Amino acid sequence: MSDTTAPPNHATTHSTIWGVKILGWVNVLLGAVIFIGGVWLIALGGSWYYGLAGLGLLVTGILLNRYMIEAIWAYLIVWLGTLAWAWWEVGADWWAQVPRLVAPTLILVLVLLCIPALRRHPSKI
Repeated sequence: MSDTTAPPNHATTHSTIWGVKILGWVNVLLGAVIFIGGVWLIALGGSWYYGLAGLGLLVTGILLNRYMIEAIWAYLIVWLGTLAWAWWEVGADWWAQVPRLVAPTLILVLVLLCIPALRRHPSKI
């Protein structure tokens, strides 16, 4: 019998690494904007959600840029916090939940798609 397993495709590996890096920088940029706005909102006596979510996105982005699998856990915490905040804000009103959860859930899917690349690539501490 012959071995039918092919060596890893360098182009595919290289593109997935760049995909993780791009998603990491998108998270850093979004996190910075949301964090700054969240700090301002806290100063005005508003919700702490945006400050904490922005900080979580920053951490997720930094961990993704270092190819650390802990980025998955960091974003899961942000996403679960978002679920709790959305429920606290509007309760069980489905249509009111949609705008609060669509973008964070899309980011969750993208972050979860990074798992294979993060497992293959050594982390940079």
